[in-house]
Amino acid sequence: MSIKKISDKWVLDIRPNGVGGKRVRKVFDNKAEALRFEKFLLGGVHQGRDWNSSKKDSRNLNELIDIWYRGRGGYLKDGFRRKKCLMNISEWLGNPRGSELTATKFTEYLSYKNESGISEKTVNNHLGYVNAVYNYLIEVGEIEYSNPLAKIRAIKIDEHELSWLTSEQIRHLLKTIESFSQNPHVLILTKICLATGARWSEVEGLKMRHVRDGKVSFHGTKNGKSRSVPIGNDVFRELEEHLKKFGEFSFSLSAFRRALNESKIELPKGQAAHVLRHTFASHFIMNGGNILTLQKILGHSSLAMTMRYAHLSPDHLADAVKFNPLSSGHNVDNQ
Repeated sequence: MSIKKISDKWVLDIRPNGVGGKRVRKVFDNKAEALRFEKFLLGGVHQGRDWNSSKKDSRNLNELIDIWYRGRGGYLKDGFRRKKCLMNISEWLGNPRGSELTATKFTEYLSYKNESGISEKTVNNHLGYVNAVYNYLIEVGEIEYSNPLAKIRAIKIDEHELSWLTSEQIRHLLKTIESFSQNPHVLILTKICLATGARWSEVEGLKMRHVRDGKVSFHGTKNGKSRSVPIGNDVFRELEEHLKKFGEFSFSLSAFRRALNESKIELPKGQAAHVLRHTFASHFIMNGGNILTLQKILGHSSLAMTMRYAHLSPDHLADAVKFNPLSSGHNVDNQ
């Protein structure tokens, strides 16, 4: 008895009544159907009954999203936001039966969103959200049919330009914030982002209990792991005094964006406060910092994320001068 994948098909080879019994060999488009048919045969269901019970599932997409949310989505950090997004997707699709949604119809939705000016990353996110619903429901046995979107490929996205501020731009930005912004939090928030490489939202979440022994501790991070980063004495004291006075930070991202616009510093589209994180990482590597240490400071779960900054290493840059084919030791005219 076995189920094997051959090319892009699944083959069931079974003798339901034992070694001496009749052999059944059947080909399926996916493993879930093969498993259902195997269960049907072993269960001794009388001949003629429709084994593929999944065809009778009449629940619509909204119902399936609700089941996903109660079982898994509600435990995600962005679960409520994601559910709202899923419901909007379902509304555009006409809230079809979950078993009747087709890859063609969903591709129409993705094309519409892309042509509407939505970023390719967001389009890919929407595909991932709906895939996650179907995959979860299959995993827990809530639905018996296969994921209708399984063969849709995400859009390949070119790597974005990695922007960071020079030392002169940093000084100019801080002066602009100090003289222009009326928000009392923006200046110290900007300094902490530059001093730690933390995300703006992580710094906004700091409380007095997170600031001690010359370190700041970040909790509720993107990957769910807490981390602590030491900072210089001057910035540490300034942060302590600020939190003693205000207790906590209020939402200040819009104020930062206004100050950034006032500074006239030009950044690639879509970058604002995140440039502070890139700036920390870039200067860290350019000043000789270790890439593994940087990974821990930034809280990247994968070293591959941190390696985006490796090309800024002074050793790396020096090698470009030393070993290029036009350098004195490798001059093509000498060969």
